[in-house]
Amino acid sequence: WSIFMKKNSKLKVSIIMGSQSDYKVMKLAEKTLKKIGILFETKIISAHRTPKRMYEFAASAEKNNIGVIIAGAGGSAHLPGMIAALSPLPVLGVPIESKKLKGLDSLLSIAQMPKGIPVGTLAIGEDGAINAALLAESIIANNNTSIKKKLNNLRLSQTKSVKKNLNKMSDITLGIIGGGQLGSMLAIS
Repeated sequence: WSIFMKKNSKLKVSIIMGSQSDYKVMKLAEKTLKKIGILFETKIISAHRTPKRMYEFAASAEKNNIGVIIAGAGGSAHLPGMIAALSPLPVLGVPIESKKLKGLDSLLSIAQMPKGIPVGTLAIGEDGAINAALLAESIIANNNTSIKKKLNNLRLSQTKSVKKNLNKMSDITLGIIGGGQLGSMLAIS
């Protein structure tokens, strides 16, 4: 058991994305992993433009000490599913917002995997990238007590940051923007 723990204490997360433009979203996964101290790597791998690179990455991921793969992709978003088909490692898909369908196409492409090839699908965009990193941390924390403690501390600090009491309405300044009849009526009320 101790050999297993030693080996898995150095597991890293691989953050991959289909193009350079996806990095503006996926860098939030990096930032989240850095807070906890998770080792990670970041790569551009396109399922459509670099299929050989994609295959080589997936085939060697496990032996390269990768514990979880976070794959961001937009549009047809095949990258997470193709990686999941080629690797036994957990794959977390982050749909990147597209110009045409605002990321709905990416979300559906990643979420609609056939049975037997699972991809954990997160929210579209920035929230998805952050939550993918947190989920990757949780997966790695299963076999790493140091990471588990850091993750628990992060969650505790989130809990403590939520206020217990509601501000009273008398403490709130309300401004009204606009004019016309509706604005006048709201100002009077």
